[in-house]
Amino acid sequence: MKSHESTPGSHLAIAADRSGMEVIVRLNGRIDVDSSPDIRDCLLDILSGKPPVHAVTVDLSDVNHIEASGIATLVETLKIAGPRQIRLHLRGLHGSALRLFEVTGLLPLFETIHGGRGVA
Repeated sequence: MKSHESTPGSHLAIAADRSGMEVIVRLNGRIDVDSSPDIRDCLLDILSGKPPVHAVTVDLSDVNHIEASGIATLVETLKIAGPRQIRLHLRGLHGSALRLFEVTGLLPLFETIHGGRGVA
C-alpha cells in the first residue's frame, strides 16, 4: 500500500501498510489543523478502497502532539467505519494525546491496542 504524502509545511509523516484484510496507518509527528486533512484523505481512501478491509489500526506511537482537529478526523473515520463493519483501532496512544482523548470523553468510543513506544 502506498504512503500518503503530507502537504508542504505539515509536520506529519503518514505511512499505510496493508496485510490481508487489515491496514496499519503509522503517523509520525504533529497532528494539527494543517495535517488533519492529509490523515482524513488517507483514512477515507482506505475505508472506500478495493478490496475492502476488515480492520484499520492507527498507530499514534510517534505522534508528539494532537489537536482537536485530529481527534475530529478520527471520530469522523470511526463514524464511517462503523456502518461498513470495519473495526478502527488506536495503538500507541500516550502522553498529551492520551490525556486529550480522556478529557474529551472520547476514549471509550475507540478500541485501543496497547503496544508501541511510550504507551500508558
